[in-house]
Amino acid sequence: MKTNLDQIMQDRNIDALLVLGDAEHNAPMYYLTGGGHVNAATLIKPRDKDATLFCNDMEREEAKNTGLKTQVYSVYSLKKLNKEAKEKETTLFALRLQKMLTDCGVTEGHVGVYGHTDLSASFSMLLDAGKLMPNIQFIGESELDSVFLQAMETKTEDEVARIRKMGKITTEVVGKVKSFLTDHAVNEDEVLIKEDGSSLRIGEVKAKINLWLAERGAENPEATIFSIGRDAGFPHSVGTPDDELRLGKTIIFDIFPCEAGGGYFYDFTRTWCLGYAPEAEQKLYDDVRDVYETIIEKMESGMSFGELQRITCELFEAQGHPSPLSTESPQEGYVHSVGHGLGVNIHERPWARMGMKGNALQPGVVFTIEPGLYYPNRGMGVRIENTYYARPDGDFEILAEFDFGLVVEMKSKE
Repeated sequence: MKTNLDQIMQDRNIDALLVLGDAEHNAPMYYLTGGGHVNAATLIKPRDKDATLFCNDMEREEAKNTGLKTQVYSVYSLKKLNKEAKEKETTLFALRLQKMLTDCGVTEGHVGVYGHTDLSASFSMLLDAGKLMPNIQFIGESELDSVFLQAMETKTEDEVARIRKMGKITTEVVGKVKSFLTDHAVNEDEVLIKEDGSSLRIGEVKAKINLWLAERGAENPEATIFSIGRDAGFPHSVGTPDDELRLGKTIIFDIFPCEAGGGYFYDFTRTWCLGYAPEAEQKLYDDVRDVYETIIEKMESGMSFGELQRITCELFEAQGHPSPLSTESPQEGYVHSVGHGLGVNIHERPWARMGMKGNALQPGVVFTIEPGLYYPNRGMGVRIENTYYARPDGDFEILAEFDFGLVVEMKSKE
């Protein structure tokens, strides 16, 4: 949790955090500021001290709304700094960073660097800043196990409530998509058609999804997976916009919106066949559903997420499907992990990786369970996903309920 941040910094021998970029859609910055319209900001947090948020003058009121100590960039005269930098832009901003760090009491030690910015500009600035401040070492961390990801791993009740609310919005939109599809007529080629007789296509469905999310105060920055047939056989295929919606083909609908401004995410997947499911598609779905139900039964508070991945692999292999347990980088069958943590990042700790230390399903974590099978050459794929909360009492709570049905009955077929 955020309250553990200073202890985590100490454990990792990090003396200060330097976070760069916007307050929106920038997980480390959002986590510390709560978001808001603050662009190209700089946040400096020394260990065991409060953070300071540096911002442009035009956004000083937005910055104050974060509740953090704030300072405008203009207190550091760019005109004077430019002369000192001999008009070299990266050195100019390195000089400003030097002054900001010094004003925050950071003149030596390890400074962790985080955030979303233009990599080239930030890298050049930090190189020059390192020359100006030889007693400071700017460091990066693994994308799988940073200070922020460790702090974010366990959630407060308020954070869980926000994710739960996003789950309600998400499943409402999924329900609207389901009704939207079933309201369409179907032609003799088993293609869904609109009132003008033209085919309904995936791009049109996704436009409706974005509209319905926006109406509910949510955003879709990572897009939506809505893929049919062969595309459904590739786990992260977002779908081809011009593909027609037709009966009897597997549709993977994976939707993962967040709060407006880049806040907390939700993650949810269903697989549908419109009208009916052919025998092969039904069999593939049944295999996934059986594994899903089994691993839900086997989940225990405190168990390794990687162990749950191993169990999932064994279950799928017992059904005759390849998995990462026995096949390196399988291209079909079960090809990914059984889930991941969820929060202000769509993917965060705990990770479901076999042999990876830590990453337990401990009380306070929010995570997905999403087994799937993929056979693009057979023109099909199936995934089922729900988001769970590991409660303090040791139980697991599904954060948004929705039916599991594969076949979506059409209201009209002519």
